[in-house]
Amino acid sequence: MFTKRADISGGHYEVGALVFDIGSFSTRAGYAGEDCPKADFPTTIGVNAEEEGSPDMGAEQESNSGRSYYIDTTALHVPRAGVELISPLKNGMKLIFEHYNIPAFFLCKTAVLTAFANGRATGLVLDSGATHTTAIPVHDGYVLQQGIVKSPLAGDFITMQCRELFQEMNIDTVPPYMIASKEPVREGAPPLWTKKDKLPPVTKSWHTYMCNEVIQDFQASVLQVSDSPYDEQVAAQMPTVHYEMPSGYSTDYGAERLRIPEGLFDPSNVKGLSGNTMLGIGHVVTTSIGMCDIDIRPGLYGSVIVTGGNTLLQGFTERLNRELSQKAPPSMRLKLIASNSSIERRFSSWIGGSILASLGTFQQMWISKQEYDEGGKQSVERKCP
Repeated sequence: MFTKRADISGGHYEVGALVFDIGSFSTRAGYAGEDCPKADFPTTIGVNAEEEGSPDMGAEQESNSGRSYYIDTTALHVPRAGVELISPLKNGMKLIFEHYNIPAFFLCKTAVLTAFANGRATGLVLDSGATHTTAIPVHDGYVLQQGIVKSPLAGDFITMQCRELFQEMNIDTVPPYMIASKEPVREGAPPLWTKKDKLPPVTKSWHTYMCNEVIQDFQASVLQVSDSPYDEQVAAQMPTVHYEMPSGYSTDYGAERLRIPEGLFDPSNVKGLSGNTMLGIGHVVTTSIGMCDIDIRPGLYGSVIVTGGNTLLQGFTERLNRELSQKAPPSMRLKLIASNSSIERRFSSWIGGSILASLGTFQQMWISKQEYDEGGKQSVERKCP
């Protein structure tokens, strides 16, 4: 979801927009016309409903209730008693004018903006983020709702698989906030670390969030998507990667590097999952394109745009390209568009919003507060395709 803000000058709107891209994992914000956001911070916020008095640095306090909100990485990382971590996203309610009193705004679907950022008005946007992998067909700047296909096989799924691996290997995930000091130990030996004194009684949600950050670093450092369907013999020959946990425990990882992310493409190999009920990523793309009109399928296969933080797993795009080459009809020309820059891959929808909001024609697209007061929700549906 994108919200743009206008400055009112002399009774007309100038294109001076703030661009917000609010995802389930992180939120990007910045000025239209710039090539990357000014801020990239967790969407998760900390809430302490019982705290009284002045909030700590990094917190914003609700005036009447004494409730404190902790926002941004620095504030979230401080252990505090009673702070629960929650997601502020509630069914995408549009409270722009009622709550924030801004003069004008515009909403645009992230898939359309991702296509714009990659120089396309038509294409199949594959967005694999924290909670879902979604294929979204875009034609001439409009999302084709009937072709949207979602799968829960995404970043959180990989985190869960890593957590299960650590349990099997009897590896404790100890987040840095608990560790006062650690001793060097030989590889594979139990870690020797000392717990910090006087830690506040943190909540389970906060502790889990800190543990997940450790696991996510492991994912980015160690995991690799196999370039072909998982084979145990091939995986056994996989070069190992050495990784040290914050507690000091270290070991080498080999076949696990390929086995864990394989579930994204072939869920039938994952324990506890039925391969018949969840689509692997290659099938998500082909199913989405197959649900669109036959005349526009060549344009979709010819512009498969890959975006989202989960797609930065090593080998992700190579495996997807191989699968789609095998699944696509022989008559279709396949082209996968995936930026080599991790910043562009993670921020592509924000970049598209920055491009759109800096165009001269954008000032006719704003929904003003007056329009919203007169037309209500219908004015949003009419002006924001």
